[in-house]
Amino acid sequence: MPNSGVQLLGFSLAFLGFVGTIACTAMVEWKASSYTGSNIITAQAMYEGLWKSCVWQSTGQIQCKIFDSLLQLPPNIQGTRALMCAAILLCFVSMMVTVVGLECTTCMAEQPQQKSKVALAGGVIFIIAGVIALIGTSWYGHRIAQDFYSPLTPTNSRYEFGTALYVGWGAACMCIIGGGFLCCMCSDRGSSEKGPRYLPSSSAGGRGYV
Repeated sequence: MPNSGVQLLGFSLAFLGFVGTIACTAMVEWKASSYTGSNIITAQAMYEGLWKSCVWQSTGQIQCKIFDSLLQLPPNIQGTRALMCAAILLCFVSMMVTVVGLECTTCMAEQPQQKSKVALAGGVIFIIAGVIALIGTSWYGHRIAQDFYSPLTPTNSRYEFGTALYVGWGAACMCIIGGGFLCCMCSDRGSSEKGPRYLPSSSAGGRGYV
C-alpha cells in the first residue's frame, strides 16, 4: 500500500493547488500600489485584480469598482483571466478523473491496469493545469515589473506584486508537484505489473546421452 499513500499525498497537494488557484483568481490583490519616490501618499492603498480594482482608505473604508467592459481591458488581464479559468477547469476535470484512478477507491477495481492509466491521466492533467496557472501569473507579474521599471510610468502610478501572485505561484507549483507524484506512482505500478515472464524450463531427463 505504499503507492496508495503517495497517491493520496499527490492528490492532496494537487487539491490544495486547485483551491489556491480559485482563491488566487478571485482575489483583488494581484498588484498593490508601490510606496516609492519622494511623494508618498499613505492615506490610501490601491489594489487591482482580474475582475475589479479597490482603494483602501486609512479610515478603514474600502471602495471597489468592477471592470465594466471586457474589450477595454489590457491584453494581459484578458489573457490572464482566460489562463486562470482554463487552469481551474482543468483542475476540476483532473480531480474527477484522479478520484476514479486512486487505489483507495473501488471504481474499476477489477481492472487494475486501466485504473492506473486513469490515475496517470489525472496526474498529467494536473501538471498541465499547473503550468497554465504558472504562465498566467508569471505573465501578469512580468507586466507589473515591466511597468515598474519603465521611465514612462509616473512614480505615483507604479505597482508591486500583490498577495494573489504569490498564492498563484504556490498553487501552480503544488498542482505540478502533486501531478508529478501521481504520474510517478502510476508509472512505477504499471512497470511492476508488466514484469518479465519466464517460460518453464524443460526437464533434462527427456534427453538421451551416449
